[in-house]
Amino acid sequence: MRSHAEYLALKRFPALDGLRAVSALLVVLFHNEGPDILQGWLGVQVFFVLSGFLITTLLLRERDRTGRVSLRAFYIRRAFRILPVYFLILGLTLAGLLVAGQFLSQPPGTELPQYLLFFTEFGHGGAYGQAWSLGIEQKFYLLWPVLAFCAIGVGRNAAFGLRLGLTLLLMALSLAAVPFTVSSDPRGWPVHYFSILMGCLLAVVMHNPRGYALLRPLARPWVAVAFVAAHLCVSFIVDFLDHHKVLGVPGFVAVVPLYALAVAVLLPALIAPGVPQWLLSRRPMVFLGERSYSIYLVQSIASGVVIVLLPWATGMAKAVPAVLVAVLVAHFCYRWVELPMIKRGQRIVRRAGRAFPEEAPAVS
Repeated sequence: MRSHAEYLALKRFPALDGLRAVSALLVVLFHNEGPDILQGWLGVQVFFVLSGFLITTLLLRERDRTGRVSLRAFYIRRAFRILPVYFLILGLTLAGLLVAGQFLSQPPGTELPQYLLFFTEFGHGGAYGQAWSLGIEQKFYLLWPVLAFCAIGVGRNAAFGLRLGLTLLLMALSLAAVPFTVSSDPRGWPVHYFSILMGCLLAVVMHNPRGYALLRPLARPWVAVAFVAAHLCVSFIVDFLDHHKVLGVPGFVAVVPLYALAVAVLLPALIAPGVPQWLLSRRPMVFLGERSYSIYLVQSIASGVVIVLLPWATGMAKAVPAVLVAVLVAHFCYRWVELPMIKRGQRIVRRAGRAFPEEAPAVS
């Protein structure tokens, strides 16, 4: 495993782009009749853990370099990274519903205020139902920098303990809130904050030299193999939990914290040199990872295109073309919208005289 100084000097984690690519493709496959054993819905949890890890790592490094975190710069970068493609795909989805005569009968048309204000996790699915995860992440982006950095302004050693304690407290609260929500909404939305906070916890620990040394044993290829095996077992675990009603919440909700922990255990193995890191850092994987946000957002459009062109297709005959269409559409979204808007946001921050870290593509 790299030394702590080498880890802090890394400006990008290319293998995490590859992991993001795999996760996005699993989600699209799952939503288009791909094999159930892949459990593609868990790809969103990978995004959540990665988001917490990358955002917190960037903020920690900015704090070390400049002595502070610029909320203004952070929010500008987030807005230009997340909002343009989100609202573009929302607009296209609404246009499609209007043409189909379903604007007033199907979400997001029937729940438009929720989609405009990012309360999508409380929606009812539909043609842009995958946007529920953006509702979770936008609230995280809004509050986490304030709580973990602006409210904690003491020395480095004390700040580490306070951020660690804050993260653990918020993780406990997110789990404690789940039983109070499943009675009215079985999706257990607070549990997803646990996944993001798991990524935050990993970032805080790895930024600290002692914490980094503690995680060194995880930087082994066998960790990645164990993660894949655990992922393939999730469907059986969910079925077991649902059948025996072990925890009083749906199995797919109960498994999320354990899966988030597994993702957190996996990440050190993907940052350290080794076969898993090498495989996920190949150019095709990085290419897909850079476009993963758009791949995730355009999946319903891709599914609609496949249904029109291949109405007979089912199973993998539907899932594979949906993935190909999603990648193609996402590529143009990335080149024509994402990249120009990211650069525009960076220029605005520069003009404002705000220093900001070199940013890896955001997780969504």
